Amino acid sequence: EDESVKLISSDGQDFEVEVKVAQMSETIRNLIEDTGIDAAIPLPNVTGKILAKVVEYCKYHTEHPTPVSEDKRDEKRTDDIIPWDQDFCKVDQATLFELILAANYLDIKPLLDLTCKTVANMIKG
Repeated sequence: EDESVKLISSDGQDFEVEVKVAQMSETIRNLIEDTGIDAAIPLPNVTGKILAKVVEYCKYHTEHPTPVSEDKRDEKRTDDIIPWDQDFCKVDQATLFELILAANYLDIKPLLDLTCKTVANMIKG
């Protein structure tokens, strides 16, 4: 049985998330190390709508780890986004910017890279 932790969004929604999924967020990983998983973890900067998306992203990428590219040049590429991630980013601009803020606050680097690449692609057209 995988352990889970409860995350609480800024608007009071509860999310029961497997610890290994939640730990894709460095911020949450550090909070778990400090306080354990018995108490719920409040995330005052993230709404339920956005947290649901973030959890969906972390779940998918925990189950389907992206092979890490050894080539640092890839980080600058914006045309190498996997189909699931492309679909994940098919949201309105406001949601996309909230996802960037959440990824930054929660310190989820692959999600931050993805959302920033998506915006870059929108700008490039």
